Amino acid sequence: MKLESVPLPRSALLALQRATHATLHLIATELADLDLTASEINALANLADGQGRTVSQLGAAVGARPTTLTSVLDRLERRGHITRGSRAGDRRSVLVELTGSGREAAAVIARTLADFERRALKDLPTEAIAGFHAVLNALTEEGS
Repeated sequence: MKLESVPLPRSALLALQRATHATLHLIATELADLDLTASEINALANLADGQGRTVSQLGAAVGARPTTLTSVLDRLERRGHITRGSRAGDRRSVLVELTGSGREAAAVIARTLADFERRALKDLPTEAIAGFHAVLNALTEEGS
C-alpha cells in the first residue's frame, strides 16, 4: 500500500502506529486467500516453527492475554488449523499445536512476512534494524 506523502509524526509511538496500520493492510491484502483475521495470522505466525505452545506462552508471543486469545484459538480450531490438548506432565496447561492445514497456512504466512520484511528493510543497515528491535523491546517491556 502506497500512502500519500504525509509528514512523519514526531512521536515514535504515532509513527509506529502508522507503520503498523500500513503493514497490517499489506499483510491482509497479500494473505487474503487464507481468509484469516490479523489476530489469526499473528497466532499462526507464532506457531510456524512447529513448536507447540501453551496458551500462556502463545499469548505472550502474540501480545495478548490468554483470555483474549481464546476466541482466536476457537476460530482456528473450528477451521482445523490447530488442536488444543493437555501438556504432558501438566494437565492444567493447554498445549496449542498446528494441524496439517495449520502448518500449510503458517508456512505461507511465514514466507509472506519474511518476503515483506526483506523488501521493506533491504536498504537499511544492520545497525538500524538492531536499533529498531531495541526500541520495540523497550516499548514492549514498558507496556507489560
